[in-house]
Amino acid sequence: MFTGIITDVGRVRAVERQGDTRFTIETAFDTETIAIGASIAHNGVCLTVIEKGPGTYVIQASGETLSKTTLGGWEPGTRVNLERALKVGDELGGHIVSGHVDGVGRLLSIRPEGESLRLTFEAPATLAKYIAPKGSVAIDGVSLTVNEVDGSRFGVNIIPHTQTATTFGGLKEGDPVNLEIDMLARYVARLAGQE
Repeated sequence: MFTGIITDVGRVRAVERQGDTRFTIETAFDTETIAIGASIAHNGVCLTVIEKGPGTYVIQASGETLSKTTLGGWEPGTRVNLERALKVGDELGGHIVSGHVDGVGRLLSIRPEGESLRLTFEAPATLAKYIAPKGSVAIDGVSLTVNEVDGSRFGVNIIPHTQTATTFGGLKEGDPVNLEIDMLARYVARLAGQE
């Protein structure tokens, strides 16, 4: 489990595409404290550490993961939002995030709003019903509050800190993003017979 609070922006150092795809990730995390088998969220996708070295570690992604997330487009130099798994007693600053991406959305527009940026995204139609104003959503692993919803489109505000502490400062209109809907919204919909 994760919180959607990004603690490092790493970088893809290498990509090896043979069978499953292996990614070498550069990080500011102390890799001595990362166990082989540890779970780390990468742009919201929970992946397992299979090797590590000073300032780097290796993860492996199946074809299924590549087809259902934005990871298939990663190449050396890609910046990645990173979050280590939640430990009992850690502060829950965002919302409960599983690291299981529900689908890929797209950034439609960016517009300045004070010092913040207002970003409008489009979610796949199958996920739109789970996104509600003032509800939570994880976008590329970042816990955010939804401002408004219009069909499959929804908006969020990105404060200056989030612009610099995540990959959001480099997003461009048209970019794909990983979406994870709020777990609570999914269960409420199921109980209401909508799923």
